[in-house]
Amino acid sequence: MSAILDILASASFWAAAIRIATPLMFGVLGALICERAGVLNLGIEGIFTAGAMAGWLAVHLGTDLWTGVLIAALTGALFGLVLALLTVPLGLSQHVTGIGVTLLATSLAYFTYRVVLPTASTPPRIQPFGPVRVPVLSDLPFIGQALFSQTALTFLALALFALVAFVLYRTPLGLAIRAAGENPAAVEAQGLDVHLVRIGAVVAGSAIMALGGAFLTMSAFNAFFFEMAGGRGWICIALTVFASWRPGKALLGAILFGAFDAFQLRLQHEVAGAVPSQVFLMLPYLLSIAALCLVARRADYPKALMIPYVKGQR
Repeated sequence: MSAILDILASASFWAAAIRIATPLMFGVLGALICERAGVLNLGIEGIFTAGAMAGWLAVHLGTDLWTGVLIAALTGALFGLVLALLTVPLGLSQHVTGIGVTLLATSLAYFTYRVVLPTASTPPRIQPFGPVRVPVLSDLPFIGQALFSQTALTFLALALFALVAFVLYRTPLGLAIRAAGENPAAVEAQGLDVHLVRIGAVVAGSAIMALGGAFLTMSAFNAFFFEMAGGRGWICIALTVFASWRPGKALLGAILFGAFDAFQLRLQHEVAGAVPSQVFLMLPYLLSIAALCLVARRADYPKALMIPYVKGQR
């Protein structure tokens, strides 16, 4: 018990938790935007992979890191546009189309890697984002090490949460996005195009999702590896439900999962092989399932989620 308390009271533990949570922050925020507009984006796992590969490859070929981030976002937006065009105006199944986009994006990422680097036995390394020390704040006890010594992409994720929360709840655009997922007929009654609102939300959400993949190759690691998304996209779908489609709770859920993951890594070290490592690897997922079970029945989901809208329909 004392070892567990020591872990939880460590600033380095919370620094690791926030670092692990960062790709989930991008993913859950992107999923939230899509679902608030009424579209379930199951292409997230593939978009993660495509964003990771595109950003890393751009930097490897000579661009700077921030250009790589932009290219990753544009890659995610492109796959989001494909999904949106198939599910919004055509009304195809969002489940099937999303899984199809995941398979397409993942396969294209792997294919591109093999075409560009046909003889590479190991992925080439790039110089990733380094920790950014915020003057004064980084020197604060505990919180300085835990929060203010992260990379620039972590600060970008936190800034995007604040921006999206403001847009959703304080602007006419945010009202239109939320109404498109709750009562699309009311959106059309105001003279707005429901399809354009939904397509725009899916494209923007997918661009943000891809930044989660870019974080993996350009901040957490310094190369692209197959299967590096590691199911994070599916975790983000669950976290969106856990958060009841609210940005603040989504941020909390991502950090909690990051803390679970960081905790199991340190717990493995403490027990030193006395318990099979697979038990600890599944611990954060079990805790996430438990948390999801507790809140899913009370979740206030968007009423028009996954329901295609036909113009003129009442």
